[in-house]
Amino acid sequence: MSTHHSSTDLPDDPVRRSLVLAAGLGAIAAVPASAMTMTMAGAGEQGQSQASRLAAAPTRGRGALGARLQGVQHSGITVQNMDRAYAFYTEVLGGTEIMRDGDFQGDVIQNTLLLNEEIEARQRGVNPVSLGVPDLRGGAQRLDVRFIQFDNVVIELLQYRDSTQPQGSGNSFAPPQAFTSPAFPKSMHVCFYVREDVDFNQFVHDLEAEAARRGMHNVKANRIVRSGTDQERRQAPLDTLTNRITSGKSDGWSLIYAKGPEGEQLEFVQVKGQAKRVFGEALEARGRAVATTRS
Repeated sequence: MSTHHSSTDLPDDPVRRSLVLAAGLGAIAAVPASAMTMTMAGAGEQGQSQASRLAAAPTRGRGALGARLQGVQHSGITVQNMDRAYAFYTEVLGGTEIMRDGDFQGDVIQNTLLLNEEIEARQRGVNPVSLGVPDLRGGAQRLDVRFIQFDNVVIELLQYRDSTQPQGSGNSFAPPQAFTSPAFPKSMHVCFYVREDVDFNQFVHDLEAEAARRGMHNVKANRIVRSGTDQERRQAPLDTLTNRITSGKSDGWSLIYAKGPEGEQLEFVQVKGQAKRVFGEALEARGRAVATTRS
């Protein structure tokens, strides 16, 4: 791939083009087309006010915001080492690659992803790098992405690397965040379903073992008992690897939190019994409400 690949370039292959758009990069890749549309509209409607143009828009585009959505497209994780994260989500957790792209740079991608952080750095009078802002604008850093498909969710891996670093194996331009506690505001996590017929305790045990076999010793699952050291955590009995909720609306919900290979916060859950009914009824109610709104 050319080292001058721009975030505004669309692939010539129509199949790959559709994948890019479907995977969530359309907002980045389609900027030139959008800009052209706005320019042409401005030339032909100079005497028309913005309000009248909005009034002429389809009704569906002006309804309640929630009615304009069709679900969550993906969850994203910014990683320190792309190849390591990719191996975890595909080889350990069994996801399937949808696509990969990269070497994104230039004004459009910088503004699209990092404009607020640049403004904040300017207002605080600090170097944008101190706030974790790479220089995609000038090309000193580049963005690479890979999309991974699971049964009901897509995970996007993102890596911001120096232009001198190779794609995939090179380290990110910035160090990982120092604080990884999920209790910090703005923290996020990715939650994976564990199938109902799977032994949850054994799954968590095997997750750590398989990750460690691949050198990912930082993949660590919590226990439901207190541990004073990491060795104590590892030596805790197998039946302490699952928090099983047995009362209330969450009855039937089993969970554990774990750290992924990049320090990212993960959750694994099993949903049975009352909890499964609660979620199932909510999904059916949501479907009825959406159908009524769109009818």
